[in-house]
Formats: sequence, structure tokens, C-alpha cells
Amino acid sequence: MTDRYLSVDQVAELLGTTTRFPRRLIEERRIRYVKVGRHVRIPESAVAEFVDSHTVQPLRRARARYGRAA
Repeated sequence: MTDRYLSVDQVAELLGTTTRFPRRLIEERRIRYVKVGRHVRIPESAVAEFVDSHTVQPLRRARARYGRAA
């Protein structure tokens, strides 16, 4: 229970988006959340999991051995 619980506004600020984006994630159940009465809170670990699962690693191209011919 050491996880911080963030409001929708705090998650939006953390992700650099509007509040509409975290609300959509909650509505589509694409992120874990907790309802406390009428308040919705998102665990900080859920935000980290969401970012990790949607991070795209860059491709590493094999370098041409001889370069381009002019």
C-alpha cells in the first residue's frame, strides 16, 4: 500500500496531456483505477505500467558495408 494514488488531473499533467485522455483510458478500461466514493484515483504504478507497455523501441538498422555509390 505504498503506491501513490493520483487524480485524473495529476495523471494528465504527468503524461503531458489534457484531462480527457486519462478519462478515456478509464472509460475504455485500458488503465487500472480505484473508485473511492465518487472519486477516481489511478495508482502511480498503473501509469508506469501503461507507459512501459506503450513505449516503442527504436529500430536499429544494419549499416551498409560499403556506403552509397555516387
